[in-house]
Amino acid sequence: MSDPKDERRVGQRVAVRLPVSLKSKEATAEQTAYTRDLSTQGIFFYLDREISAGTQLEMVLILPSELTAGERRWVCCQASVVRVEENPGNNFGIAASIERMDILPEIPGEPSSG
Repeated sequence: MSDPKDERRVGQRVAVRLPVSLKSKEATAEQTAYTRDLSTQGIFFYLDREISAGTQLEMVLILPSELTAGERRWVCCQASVVRVEENPGNNFGIAASIERMDILPEIPGEPSSG
């Protein structure tokens, strides 16, 4: 098992709390979680139920301007859970590797990215 301090991240990691909607094949309903940090290659979020490492997820969230060259963007991501941490307070920290990210089109009438 590798030491987390030895981990080498490829992209810029941004510490930000954002809502993320997620679906998995195991869950019948869409769930909302909140990020702790994210990059274009990975995401760490908190969820009120445990999911298994290896679970495939579809997530929809707004990427902050720090990761998009200036403008916030709605994205849909395909990701795989790589680590699950049980936390005090009945929630779980979930680390997932983003395998694919698609920028979603702007929806007229939705709040702007400003």
